[in-house]
Amino acid sequence: MARSRWHGPAANAALALVVGLVAVVGLVVQSHGVDTAADRVALLVVLAAAGALVLRRRHPVAVGLVALAAVGAYGALLHRPGPVMLVFVVALYTVVDEGHLAVAVGLGLASVVAFAAADGFDPSGETGNGATLLHAGWLVAVIAGVTRNRRAYLAEVRAGTLAAEQRAREEARHRATEERLRIARDLHDVLGHHLSLINVQASAALHRPDPARSEQALAAIKQASKETLHELRATLDALRQEDVPATPTTGLSHLYELVATAGRSGLAIRTELVETSPLPPQVDLAAYRIVQEALTNVTRHAGAGSAVIRIRPDGDDVLVEVEDDGSGVPGPAGNGIRGMDERARALGGSLATGPGPDGGFRVRARLPLRPAPLPAGAAAVHSGGAA
Repeated sequence: MARSRWHGPAANAALALVVGLVAVVGLVVQSHGVDTAADRVALLVVLAAAGALVLRRRHPVAVGLVALAAVGAYGALLHRPGPVMLVFVVALYTVVDEGHLAVAVGLGLASVVAFAAADGFDPSGETGNGATLLHAGWLVAVIAGVTRNRRAYLAEVRAGTLAAEQRAREEARHRATEERLRIARDLHDVLGHHLSLINVQASAALHRPDPARSEQALAAIKQASKETLHELRATLDALRQEDVPATPTTGLSHLYELVATAGRSGLAIRTELVETSPLPPQVDLAAYRIVQEALTNVTRHAGAGSAVIRIRPDGDDVLVEVEDDGSGVPGPAGNGIRGMDERARALGGSLATGPGPDGGFRVRARLPLRPAPLPAGAAAVHSGGAA
């Protein structure tokens, strides 16, 4: 904080030295030298009180009492107030600044009494009540001013603390929102893909009287449901872990298993892969899920007989493309298209969907190899596609 630099031992020692020098010079000037025993004792009193200021932050009340005693001793020795009051003002300031307001008021009243006793002593019978009133006003100004500054400082600290807490709550909500979106995308991809395959195979088994084809369809249903349960269990296990970032458990290394599963629906799938360096886990997972969702859309909506998957590097990006020969046409974007777009944009990439150059439907994602996460909830822009 801005005021912390004035609270260190070095700052306290420097302040004690400066105040002590000013008070000693004031004593010498006031007494026209240090000639008498009373002057020499008063000098020791000033030095002791100024030296105590080194401990003013650690023991503010004790230093305030020492300074008050020095004021009384100085007045008793020299029968007049003197520059030792500067030491007392610094000590009083510290007492107020450390929050001991009641003690500061008591010390201030006591110093006024001591000042009045010293100021009123005059062998000629004249008094200096004007100086006493000036001293009292000075102390009131010190106490009031420091109290106001302290309250303003504490209010600033409280405001900063509340702002930090608010930021922490907003960041926690932001992380929770991102995690919910990630879980929703994963569940949609896992369940949507496998349940679509199960639906297709079940329809085939119902409408094909051939026992061999029906058996083949039921075997595909069994395998798809097994894979669904496996991925669902892995997702739920990740949810049960507390304070552990979810680590992607699948990626393009499982691409051929995905192709084999999708191929059980009768779809002929060709892969065109150009070797790439190992992808970051988040990019690897996003590429896999985009291919998975694109194949799901093909089996559900396109009426296609074949599809091609192309994955290749392109500068600092990796391109992922799925194209079919079906009859799918652009339409309102559903959860599948939105999920693919969110995955790409969350990494700083992009997604384009629409008719392929030779008909059919194409999904094309560009994913950066050095992902730059964007804020959750960033608006998604789609070029059209099936749900």
